[in-house]
Amino acid sequence: MAQRLHDTAAIASSQAAKEYGGKVLKSRLEDHKQNFTRFFLITRSKKVAARADKTSIVFSLKNVSGALFKALSVFALRDLDLSKIESRPVRGNPGSIVFTWTYFGATMKAMRLALNHLEEIAGL
Repeated sequence: MAQRLHDTAAIASSQAAKEYGGKVLKSRLEDHKQNFTRFFLITRSKKVAARADKTSIVFSLKNVSGALFKALSVFALRDLDLSKIESRPVRGNPGSIVFTWTYFGATMKAMRLALNHLEEIAGL
């Protein structure tokens, strides 16, 4: 948008179009109503939006018996609401998996405790 290009487009939210002065050409591109795309804006200064209570983390675990159970317990013991769990193989590293978990509404204290505990379990 800053460069005023007329031959370029982006898939983004309507909020992004409002914030950056873009024009929405087509809405509802998903092929299933439950599909959604999240966008992240990374800045050098801290900017927390209202109701910013969703957090996603990405990590891997050692390939040992019970590792996933232990990692899940970190969140369950603190009543953190995991809303999404994904696993993906690590390209070029057979047997290794990367997990992405998303959770809502955690207090900073509960989140900090959970992530510290997860760090112990993941062996970081």
